[in-house]
Amino acid sequence: MTPTLMTERLILRPPQLGDAQPIADFLNDMDVAGNLARVPFPYHLSDANAWLRTQKADQLPQQANFSIELAGAGYVGHIGYQPIGENAVIGYWLGKPHWGRGIMTEAAAAAINWFFSTTDAPAIYSGVFYFNAASLAIQRRLGFTETGRSTLLCLARGVELEHIDTKLTRSVWKARQA
Repeated sequence: MTPTLMTERLILRPPQLGDAQPIADFLNDMDVAGNLARVPFPYHLSDANAWLRTQKADQLPQQANFSIELAGAGYVGHIGYQPIGENAVIGYWLGKPHWGRGIMTEAAAAAINWFFSTTDAPAIYSGVFYFNAASLAIQRRLGFTETGRSTLLCLARGVELEHIDTKLTRSVWKARQA
């Protein structure tokens, strides 16, 4: 069951059908969609509705998704997990008007803390396209380290791009929380 998580400024909650319009509005921006692997561009309301229909409240932690609400602003972005093999990969995005305010670092810290307290997974994986310095900075602040480089299809751009692969171990996370 995907819980609702609270931080100082944020509510992370299961996605709802009412999130469709802001999801479509924020993801129909190449500056956002072009940083993500699995998001088409242009992005339509029908895309948001189709994705939301796949979301279930009883997901395993490796499949949990959270809508991010900012106090006074409402829906601002998304963070969630997907399983790849036996590993959990965390992905996230934030609507462009909300960039540069520490929102995603705060949301990711809450989602990571929840994940490690709910599972016995030894690590969480992630990564960024080579040009996404802001997202890489978030991951480094949280304790992720680079594990290598790969290529990954960016659906919005329609090309394979260099991807910086990252990993956060449970032991590093716990040490940073102490």
